[in-house]
Amino acid sequence: MSHHAYASQYRQTAVSSAVLDADPHRLVALMFNGVRERLQLAAACVEAGNVPRKGQAITEASTIVGHLAGSLNMDAGGEIAQNLLALYDYVQRRMLDANVRNDTSALLECDGLIADIESAWNAIAPGAAPARMAAGA
Repeated sequence: MSHHAYASQYRQTAVSSAVLDADPHRLVALMFNGVRERLQLAAACVEAGNVPRKGQAITEASTIVGHLAGSLNMDAGGEIAQNLLALYDYVQRRMLDANVRNDTSALLECDGLIADIESAWNAIAPGAAPARMAAGA
């Protein structure tokens, strides 16, 4: 097995362990981090001309955003959940456009939007269950 394969296997094991050990709040934080990593990778792939890997990274980011949208509690989340759903929809459309047009600026815009949500989410204390439920995630 090559060094690259060992490194990839190690990363996958580390991610799997983090997910298995995470509480719901941490899982959402991991999802935000995963989206941002893939958006940044996609932007780097556009710059490097690696179209297949760019497409894969955007597809992975889109899948995670879909899971984030699907995890919203629309009943308990009210207006916040509605706003997040609209933002996730916008991010999905921008990623699609970025994929078609090889648009780094759209990828960076999406990364910035997700970073803002990630920052707010990370500011919520893990013990503040009512606040988490109101956020809809």
